[in-house]
This record gives sequence, C-alpha cells and structure tokens, in this order.
Amino acid sequence: MPAPRVGLFATCLTDTFYPSTARAVLRLLERLGCDVDFPMDQTCCGQMHYNTGYREEARSLASKYAGVFAGYDAIVAPSGSCGGMVREIHPELHGSSDAFARTYELSEFLVDVLGVTDVGAYFPHRVTYHPTCHSLRMLGVGDKPLQLLRSVRGLDLVELPEAETCCGFGGTFAVKNADTSTAMLGDKMRCVLNTGAEVLCAGDNSCLMHIGGGLSRLRTGVRTVHLAEILASTEEEPWAATP
Repeated sequence: MPAPRVGLFATCLTDTFYPSTARAVLRLLERLGCDVDFPMDQTCCGQMHYNTGYREEARSLASKYAGVFAGYDAIVAPSGSCGGMVREIHPELHGSSDAFARTYELSEFLVDVLGVTDVGAYFPHRVTYHPTCHSLRMLGVGDKPLQLLRSVRGLDLVELPEAETCCGFGGTFAVKNADTSTAMLGDKMRCVLNTGAEVLCAGDNSCLMHIGGGLSRLRTGVRTVHLAEILASTEEEPWAATP
C-alpha cells in the first residue's frame, strides 16, 4: 500500500513563533510512513479576518487554501483552531473542496486515519493536558490526544482539573477583553499548578503561548510543549528543553 501523501499545514502562528512544532509533525509523520510535503505557497487560514468581520479577506484565503492543498490524500494541521476554521468555515466562504474535507487536526489524523495510538514516543516527564476549545467543541477530537499521551513511554499523565474550561486566549478576545481574558488565564494556571506537572501539553500553540506566558511571568517552572513535540520525541531523538 503506497504511503499517504500528506500536506503539512503549519499555520501562520506556528510557522512564525513555534517552527519546532512543524518540524516535529514532519518527523513524526515520516516516522509513521507518510510522504509529507510542505507547500510553500500556504498562508493564513483566515480565522483572524473572519472573526473580526473581514469576510472577503477570509474568503480569499479560503480559496487560496483550496488551491494550495488540492491533490493531497490528507492535510494535517498542528492546531484544532485552524483545522476547525478550514473544515467548518471554509466551505461557507468558498464552497465545497476536497482540501477542506481532508483537513485533520494532528491527533485526529493519527488515531482516525492512520489508526495508531502508540507512535513510539518516549517522554519521561509528568504531563497534564489542556483540551483546546476548537479541538474539543468544533472538531470533536474527544480523548484522542489523551489516547496518544497514554501510550508514550515514561510519561506520567495527570488529570487537569476543570480541563474543558477555556484558557481565555480566543485570538483577538484576549486583546479586546483583556481583563476577562486575564481572569480566565488565572483560573487555568491555578488548575495547572495544582496538578504538580512539569509540562503542560496542548494541541494549539495559541493557547500554549497564552498559558505559557502567564506561567513564565510567575516563574512557576512549568513548561508548555505542543502535543506534536512530545509524540515526536524518542530515546534516540529526545525533546530538548530550552532554558
């Protein structure tokens, strides 16, 4: 059976601020036998434009996405937020496209398409998992990330209290409603710290940026790591913590 041809949709936030996550997705998928391509013409999914009322700009980006990612067996994004935008909102803006229907958040692709939960990862740390709003409510990924984390050798997974509560980021929400966002962040950080975890994991770098910024400012010592980087980590290629 030929290897599935996968287009990697890095997302603009990951590409700009967390390129290590995109590289981790590439290593992971290639290790699992996928033929991965990174189309250089890709750009933003348009969620920021759509959410702030710039529908025509979002429509243009949806149309571009449909063209850039045409022809792949699957498109994989390390983001439930951007994946949800593509799969649920792009058809409203552009019309139907195989590229939209074949777009998956990373854990969805691993569990539902490749049919794997044990990806051969090794990550000897105490970890808690934050389910991000779009992955949970828009895409319905359920416990797929937890299935993957439970199969990681050496990983001590601890339950996050009030896990399904929003962290307060919400893209432009954190800018327009800063006080409310900060209060929500405080609640989320308190729950994270109550677990005693070394690492907070999530499937969206936007949420990790928001929570990680708060944890860093408080000098808690808790690190934020994207799910892809944990799953790509092995004994031969361990995750490298940065100071």
